[in-house]
Amino acid sequence: MSQIKLSNYYIKNIVKLALNEDLYPSGDITSNLVKNSKIIKVKLISNQQAVVAGLEFAKQTFKLIDSKIRFIIKKKEGSLINKNDIVATIEGKAENILIGERVALNFMSYISGIATKTNQFVKLINKKCKICCTRKTIPTLRVIQKYAVKLGGGTNHRFNLSDEFLIKDNHIASSDIKTLVSLAVKNKKGRKITVEVDNLNQLKQIMGLKFNTVLFDNMNNKTLKAGVKIAKKYYETEASGNVTLKSVKKIAATGVNRISIGSITHSVPAIDFKLEI
Repeated sequence: MSQIKLSNYYIKNIVKLALNEDLYPSGDITSNLVKNSKIIKVKLISNQQAVVAGLEFAKQTFKLIDSKIRFIIKKKEGSLINKNDIVATIEGKAENILIGERVALNFMSYISGIATKTNQFVKLINKKCKICCTRKTIPTLRVIQKYAVKLGGGTNHRFNLSDEFLIKDNHIASSDIKTLVSLAVKNKKGRKITVEVDNLNQLKQIMGLKFNTVLFDNMNNKTLKAGVKIAKKYYETEASGNVTLKSVKKIAATGVNRISIGSITHSVPAIDFKLEI
């Protein structure tokens, strides 16, 4: 799946689940103490520099609570924002804005966190190399996470196990690398085939077979560079394995086409936003 666009239907349904989680069974018993119908105007402010994302999730949160709340977006989704920037303004009944505050901020903090971390990696490498996400995602939230990666300038890897063949180390340990690749070629039906190799001997065993991508896993840069040199004329090349902001530049310098990074989805820090009345 090369690109993800989130429909209003999807956003609305995922926000409904989040609100149900926060409000079941008795609603916001604290905010319900605010019994007046006072209309307030609130600023949604970033407490740090970030790539802002998740604005439609925040907007839908307040809309589902109270359709009369006005959520006015001030920054473009996927744009770089600075500390103290006003991202949006919210106008409506105080009680209803307070009810939706945490759910809206949770969506924005999380989605912006992924987009921001992805963008940090993207900025460190040359444009010929792509930063890719993996399937190391929170169950049921993969669509959102891969959407955030795209906003940060990254590239989506396969979305699920049906999207492409990815022959990994445990597949190979359970069978034979050449046999597996040959079977994948026979059964590919238009799907891409990626083969993970742990050493150059494995690569040499499959050279000449008609697959798409060689994934070099947990190789040192010297070996990776040698592998890329062997494979680059025939296959797309990819690297993976505990890639960090400190190591990614040297990995990209080997000439690899793609670098897949699990941490941009499985362990990103949230971006700090606040509502200011």
